[in-house]
Amino acid sequence: MVNPKLLPYIHSVVQNMPPDWLNLTTHRLDIYDEKLAKTQFLDLFQELYESGNAETSSLSKLPTAYDYIRLGHPLSCILEWVIADLNKVTSECVISFSSKSAPLLAVLRKNLLLHQNTLILYHGELPTYLDFDLIRSIYGYHFELKQVDNPSSVISNFEGSTVFISETDTISHFDLSSKADFYIHTNQTLGSVILVNGDDTKNYISEIQHVRRRETIAMTPVNCLAALNMLLGNDTAVVNIDQVQLNKSLVLDSIATITEASTSALVASSGLSIQYAIMMGLVHDAKENHPGKAIKFIVPPNCYGGTNDQARRVAACLDNVEIVDLPVDGDQDMVQSIDRILEKIAAENDVPYIIAEIPTNPRVEVPDLLQLKETLSRERKTDSGAVAIAPVFVLDQTFCPNVHFLGEGKILSAVSAISYASGSKFPSGGKCTAGYCVGNQMAAALMPKIEVHLALCDNEATPLQYEFLAQQLPSMNQRIRDAYANTREFVNFINEVLPEAKINFVSEELASQGFTPSVFSLDLPTKGNTQEEKEFYKRELNHRLIHLMITEIPNESKYCVSYGQLKGCYWTIPATSTQGTTKEGDKDYIARVALSANMDLDLHKQVFLDFVKSI
Repeated sequence: MVNPKLLPYIHSVVQNMPPDWLNLTTHRLDIYDEKLAKTQFLDLFQELYESGNAETSSLSKLPTAYDYIRLGHPLSCILEWVIADLNKVTSECVISFSSKSAPLLAVLRKNLLLHQNTLILYHGELPTYLDFDLIRSIYGYHFELKQVDNPSSVISNFEGSTVFISETDTISHFDLSSKADFYIHTNQTLGSVILVNGDDTKNYISEIQHVRRRETIAMTPVNCLAALNMLLGNDTAVVNIDQVQLNKSLVLDSIATITEASTSALVASSGLSIQYAIMMGLVHDAKENHPGKAIKFIVPPNCYGGTNDQARRVAACLDNVEIVDLPVDGDQDMVQSIDRILEKIAAENDVPYIIAEIPTNPRVEVPDLLQLKETLSRERKTDSGAVAIAPVFVLDQTFCPNVHFLGEGKILSAVSAISYASGSKFPSGGKCTAGYCVGNQMAAALMPKIEVHLALCDNEATPLQYEFLAQQLPSMNQRIRDAYANTREFVNFINEVLPEAKINFVSEELASQGFTPSVFSLDLPTKGNTQEEKEFYKRELNHRLIHLMITEIPNESKYCVSYGQLKGCYWTIPATSTQGTTKEGDKDYIARVALSANMDLDLHKQVFLDFVKSI
């Protein structure tokens, strides 16, 4: 029986929710406690529910639910909370996805690592987007398939996990009578919801959430709102297919113009979604064209935490895939590191795939590109004297998506190279989480494989994401130029008023070559008698600076990891945000600052000067 208070309260919440619940792509870290992700938000939301308080002012004061909207957000938490209440389970047992495939893949991944069998039950037809042959042969997942006549069919004893998957227009109401371990409801336009059933399966919850964090995204805010409105009996917007196709064409044309790449772009629900498709597409290609050979993904240990974590998660599932650390920052030169590693991999006759950021994050360094080209292009030999397998260079170009790496005659045109970018940054101006990739002519044969895995994981960009990209991509390069100008002026100002600080930013020479990021890292001066005292003082100083900025300029300065936003200035500490899953010794306890083209630069200078005077 439905609680009579529930739906009327949710109706009020939908009517009064803060605009940011639909419009933000990243959330403020100053009101976020990672250890209490989702639970802190829901605990306080529960208090509002019990008191019948759905006022906008009260909803606005709720703490951040997740640090990234692609992982979760207020509306996904509320949708999951409502579904849990309707089905008499705890809210932690309900997890929503934008992808229809991801929750099943999450269970299969967990069972692979547990060496446990999976029985997939379905009613009606098998989902066409799930290529079960590839899920077995490329992902290495083990399972059995069984069609049942009735969704409520009682499951006979099975040694392992049982998953019931069904397509439905009403994703909120689950028939739990078959006593499966997991129920997955998919909806063609909204995504999917998984319900984890029973105490024996609760240890899967964090693993399923981590798949949502690393390989896909949560059900988007607009789709969560649509799901809530469907539950309430309200009208929902109908997707205009012709407009979606028009937006997609506009996006692909814009990316082609911006990148000058040889291949058409693939557009995904997030930067990590496209990275996952790239990785699995490369694994697929290696298994077909280099059967039996070991696959080596060469990854900087201190790069963006999502990249690092995802790469290691892929390797954990596949016996022939290994991660090789690529030192790139500070005293370590990217080109020399790549050369040394490629020589070793060539000797062993393995398959080399490199994933690297240019400029690097958070140190904003650019390698010698001519040397990089020469190193990647050099023919190497195996120990037996045969020609070694040439590397594929996968470039994370998020910091500078305007630089032409792949076009004809450009620096990476002569090596097999794929470039990708997070669309939540400059491409969309922070309006959506989408990401995209392109390849050069030498990587053209790899792109269909990447597209296959983008489709299999159901991670293509959503209609609204295409709409935002169609609106924002045409102005991207101008916004990049204007934001860089603000950043250069701010960096020069800091150099003047606090010359003992160490700033990591591109040189004027690199900027003249087109590397015009609008982010820099700031290593503040410190003091103390021991290294520990100095490190402690510097970390405290980071927090003092950020706190001052976000309290003195609350409408523009945010404690957040965003970059490429349309307005304002964002501050973060990579070691506690973007490098959250990076090994401790590789973390950077420095301040990272991202500026936009639209901000009060003079006010930021004044507040920074106040900070300098205070120390």
